[in-house]
Amino acid sequence: MKIVLASGSRIRAELLQNAGLKIDIDPASVDERAIEAPLIEAGVSPEDHASVLAEAKALNVAARRPDDLVIGADQVLAFDGRRYTKPEDMTAARRQLLEFSGKTHELLSAVVITQKDQTIWRHVSTARLTMRDLTPEFIGRYLSAAGESALSSVGAYQLEGLGVQLFEKIEGDYFTILGLPLLPLLAQLRSMEILEK
Repeated sequence: MKIVLASGSRIRAELLQNAGLKIDIDPASVDERAIEAPLIEAGVSPEDHASVLAEAKALNVAARRPDDLVIGADQVLAFDGRRYTKPEDMTAARRQLLEFSGKTHELLSAVVITQKDQTIWRHVSTARLTMRDLTPEFIGRYLSAAGESALSSVGAYQLEGLGVQLFEKIEGDYFTILGLPLLPLLAQLRSMEILEK
């Protein structure tokens, strides 16, 4: 049995590998927007929203790798009663950062373990991030320096890089912010005797 990460996220793979796990990387092929639309319409909580997406990804990969243990993950950004996805372009990233300026938003990161067609375990962690007051000029300089990488994150920032300059306060687990609640996942893998206790 192999451990498979159902994600193309470089940072999620690095987190697992740095923790000593030998993983296969096999990104899921699901239409996230199609899955999200009914969730948003039904008013599903951000926690459940993230969990459903993580599970859909894990089950998608588990269907083609039934003998393996599959880890799915997803992250949702919640702010002012809305859910945000990765910005489509720099204009959307700029608009989003202007909205978040001086305010607090939440990142909800879900992780799911599946095997065959069964979900074995799920967990959602929340982090609260408060941006400092940002001028439009600073946001422009930040996006110019960050480049296309700003579009690869739901918040238009990577906290492990230049994005840390946007914040004045962070409450929550660092791994949750990076998109994978690593400590609960490792604890679960130990309880399943996949990792040493």
